Amino acid sequence: MEKKRPECFGDIETVFPKGENGLRHSPKRCLSCLHKTPCLRSAMKSIDGLTVKREMVDRAYKSGTMNFFQRWSQKKALYRKWADGSKDRQKRSRS
Repeated sequence: MEKKRPECFGDIETVFPKGENGLRHSPKRCLSCLHKTPCLRSAMKSIDGLTVKREMVDRAYKSGTMNFFQRWSQKKALYRKWADGSKDRQKRSRS
C-alpha cells in the first residue's frame, strides 16, 4: 500500500529552496521522506523547475563552463518549454 503524498510534494520552493549562499539544496526534513526522489523529479519537471534550470545555465555561463551561444541556445529551449507549459495551463483553465 502506497502512503499518501505530503502536501509539499513537488513544490520547488519547499523541496529545493535557495540557501543563504544562493545555491539550492534539499532540506533535512526532505531527506528522510519516503517520497523524496519522485517529489524532486516532479518539482524539476514543473514550470517552476524551469526557473531552477535557468539558474543553472546562468551559473555555468558566469563560471566560464559555457559560452555565450550555448547559454543562448539553452535559455531559448527553456523559454520554449515554459511557453508551452503556459499554453497548456491556459487550455486547462478554460475547460
